[in-house]
Amino acid sequence: MRSGNEPVTARSPLRLRFWLGMWGLMWAVAGTAAFSLAGRPGWAAACGVLAVIVTVDLAVILHHIHQGPHYQPGPDIPPYEPPRRR
Repeated sequence: MRSGNEPVTARSPLRLRFWLGMWGLMWAVAGTAAFSLAGRPGWAAACGVLAVIVTVDLAVILHHIHQGPHYQPGPDIPPYEPPRRR
């Protein structure tokens, strides 16, 4: 819930998280391939699991980005009213 006292210049970190996730995915896939070629199946599996986790995280990030300004409020979006209890 937004209270209205957030900084005017605040921005969502989703795009930064997306690009950092892409960087991590690239390294996890490269690690999986390199460890597979080097005959280290344990490390290759660990990198493969990490690649799957990063891929799921990227899917969640993209989902939130596509939800639009409701979940990424900018300075032109007014604060939300608190939910009313019945």
